[in-house]
Amino acid sequence: MQPRTPLLLCVLLSQVLLLTSAEDLDCTPGFQQKLFHIDQPAQFIEDQAILNLTFNDCKGNNKLHYEVSSPYFKVNHDGSLVALKNISAVGKTLFVHARTPHAEDMAELVIVGGKDIQGSLQDIFKFARTSPVPRQKRSIVVSPILIPENQRQPFPRDVGKVVDSDRPEGSKFRLTGKGVDQEPKGIFRINENTGSVSVTRTLDRETIATYQLFVETTDVSGKTLEGPVPLEVIVIDQNDNRPIFREGPYVGHVMEGSPTGTTVMRMTAFDADDPATDNALLRYNIRQQTPDKPSPNMFYIDPEKGDIVTVVSPALLDRETLENPKYELIIEAQDMAGLDVGLTGTATATIMIDDKNDHPPKFTKKEFQATVEEGAVGVIVNLTVEDKDDPTTGAWRAVYTIINGNPGQSFEIHTNPQTNEGMLSVVKPLDYEISAFHTLLIKVENEDPLVPDVSYGPSSTATVHITVLDVNEGPVFYPDPMMVTRQENISVGSVLLTVNATDPDSLQHQTIRYSIYKDPAGWLNINPINGTVDTTAVLDRESPFVHNSVYAALFLAIDSGNPPATGTGTLLITLEDVNDNAPFIYPTVAEVCDDAKNLSVVILGASDKDLHPNTDPFKFEIHKQAVPDKVWKISKINNTHALVSLLQNLNKANYHLPIVVTDSGKPPMTNVTDLRIQVCSCKNSKVDCNAAGALHFSATSVLLASLFSLACL
Repeated sequence: MQPRTPLLLCVLLSQVLLLTSAEDLDCTPGFQQKLFHIDQPAQFIEDQAILNLTFNDCKGNNKLHYEVSSPYFKVNHDGSLVALKNISAVGKTLFVHARTPHAEDMAELVIVGGKDIQGSLQDIFKFARTSPVPRQKRSIVVSPILIPENQRQPFPRDVGKVVDSDRPEGSKFRLTGKGVDQEPKGIFRINENTGSVSVTRTLDRETIATYQLFVETTDVSGKTLEGPVPLEVIVIDQNDNRPIFREGPYVGHVMEGSPTGTTVMRMTAFDADDPATDNALLRYNIRQQTPDKPSPNMFYIDPEKGDIVTVVSPALLDRETLENPKYELIIEAQDMAGLDVGLTGTATATIMIDDKNDHPPKFTKKEFQATVEEGAVGVIVNLTVEDKDDPTTGAWRAVYTIINGNPGQSFEIHTNPQTNEGMLSVVKPLDYEISAFHTLLIKVENEDPLVPDVSYGPSSTATVHITVLDVNEGPVFYPDPMMVTRQENISVGSVLLTVNATDPDSLQHQTIRYSIYKDPAGWLNINPINGTVDTTAVLDRESPFVHNSVYAALFLAIDSGNPPATGTGTLLITLEDVNDNAPFIYPTVAEVCDDAKNLSVVILGASDKDLHPNTDPFKFEIHKQAVPDKVWKISKINNTHALVSLLQNLNKANYHLPIVVTDSGKPPMTNVTDLRIQVCSCKNSKVDCNAAGALHFSATSVLLASLFSLACL
């Protein structure tokens, strides 16, 4: 029989292992029994076991912690519930809450014969989840149901049970709420006879973490007997989500020469799993650094916070000696607190080594040469510098200043933004005859200040020698413009002035000749040798070539250089007015009805091309020798207008009335103008002037128009 013993033992061990494996596969986290009934003793004795609780999170119960709704009780590590002191009254119900990083559950202890004690479970447990606080005189007893997410077949599977100690015979359980008869429907159901609650499919905590259901008992007709009582279903998290970096791209900057331990940036990942468990407890590390010089470990990441800091000495963070001032780090985030079983996610962090101004700009040579023609402006030379700092920063960009040799502000220097060169320009034309040579002292600095231990040296200044070339410059009129005042109508040949032009090339001793460049009216002549200007025609202030009493002409002065140079001068002649224009009247035609009651004919206006005082007030008269005195009358309205009227009605005909108008000049000028007046037939609002002429508008309209014009003056 002894040889068979090992074989039998192996068979038994195999069956045990199979059973253990099957149990592991079917393990439901939580209390193995959720409801207990104990009789109220006369007194609970200190440290005496009341009952034993069995909790299993299906992962070894690591970091298992119990909490009791009464401060007078505790649960030992072996699951035994004991009193902390001798006590008699503890209430009708005790609740025990168990929690590990992987699961949590609630057990209810009904004390038969106990009395109510006021208290808050939420205050006791310090977690914001609706706890099953039993109500007085309630026979339905429910506890929270904990279900792991991602469970596999078979379904449905029982996950909890509702107890009703006083349920009438024939009554049934009914379950309602989101997940039962509300979307998503059909996830949970209850055995209407036994109260067993089952789940019908796999749950996803990241979709719905808790379900608030309600349990009630009904009679055979469906009428509610008791309830509804809330039933909370809590989905236990599984590690089924990888950490992800959601806020990229991740770019950090650190100044070159920064001390060891300088924080560059922070990398944080997101894990959709339960943040209260290790499933979402992340740890960070650097998987790869590119480039790996001058050290493969230039940076360190805080495994818990994700802060990236420098770990090399400031001397190694020298941007000018680095192969590449940009580093790329592959950052890995791993859940399960970084354990090998944890899921991982990666992202790239780009770190730029920023430049600081630790290199002053230096001229490529101490002296520069430039040549410029006198009278010219623009860039004459580009000054070149070297700077080892970052070309995209103010630590590289140069600022030039002329510190000596520019008293007349004839030169300016600006920076070429592409090349960083100093563009030296002439902004005020140089004169060879005044100075043929100029020497400038120029300094260069950066836009950004230098770091404290670096300063500008002799190489940051340079000298520029400028040679001015002589060119043949055109003569210059003085003054320019030249201005004279004369009366109009002066006699032909009158001398107006003698122009004066000088040659800036004083060392060349050249001669100058004069000519007319523009004389719009052809009134002037100039002596080519001495520049005397006289008239060749009468000057007329009223000419269309005269504007605001000023006549403009242009003259040329030409030197004897090879090739000759030309200068231009302007002459402005202000013409004083004389009374050389007689006034004239308007209008010269009018009409009036033969039976008009209003004998006013027309309002006359007068105008004169001359200026005051050679214009108004005007004097209006009727030429008495040409018309009878008893028919027409003219009356002054103001200085420029008069009213012509009839003294009696006239027959239909055309009449010519000579009007004499005289201005106020000394001596005055007079003009006689025939005023044509048509007397028309006006009957039944119709005006007939056929016998009087071809005009077809009424005298009244002419009079009204004249009065309107007068009112606008």
